[in-house]
This record gives sequence, structure tokens and C-alpha cells, in this order.
Amino acid sequence: MTDDESTRRTVLTKIKGRVQGVYYRVWAKENAEGLSLDGWARNLQDGSVEAVFSGAPEAVSEMLERCKEGPPDAMVREVEIVAEGGAPPSGFQVIASEGW
Repeated sequence: MTDDESTRRTVLTKIKGRVQGVYYRVWAKENAEGLSLDGWARNLQDGSVEAVFSGAPEAVSEMLERCKEGPPDAMVREVEIVAEGGAPPSGFQVIASEGW
């Protein structure tokens, strides 16, 4: 394990509720970039948003807390950590929606 890997936390999350059509992915990108996080966000066919956040453990924890609120028009029901580990490419991307 490199020093970078030991000081990074990476989580795959699934955000459920009214999170599509409310600019959740753009909001996630803006907040993640403000916290110097890498990762991505995409809409899933089931109406949820899937996102990866990677960076300093404190910044990832802060992002997870922010995700519970989301942008003004969102109504977040749950933020689930699906998996931990790995490393996305640098930067944060809004990627194509699953299956569309």
C-alpha cells in the first residue's frame, strides 16, 4: 500500500429519494470539487444516484453528510455506502446515466 492509498478513503454510494431531475449530480460535482475529491456521479434506472467519492477521509465524511441534504429541490431518503476501496481517475465527472 502506498502512502497515498493509506491516506485516501474511497466510497461507492447509492443516494435514494427524489434525487433525479433536481440537479443532484451537478450539485455533487460542485461540492466534491470544493472538497478536493475525485470520483463521479450518475443516474440509475431505479431513480437513485450512484456516486464515488475519493480523497482525504475527513473530506469524504463531510461529502457523505452533505449528500444527506443534497440540492434544494432534492428529498434524500437514504445515503447507502455500497462499497469502499479502489481509486477513481483524478477529477470529478458527471457520467452518462446507466442504461440510457
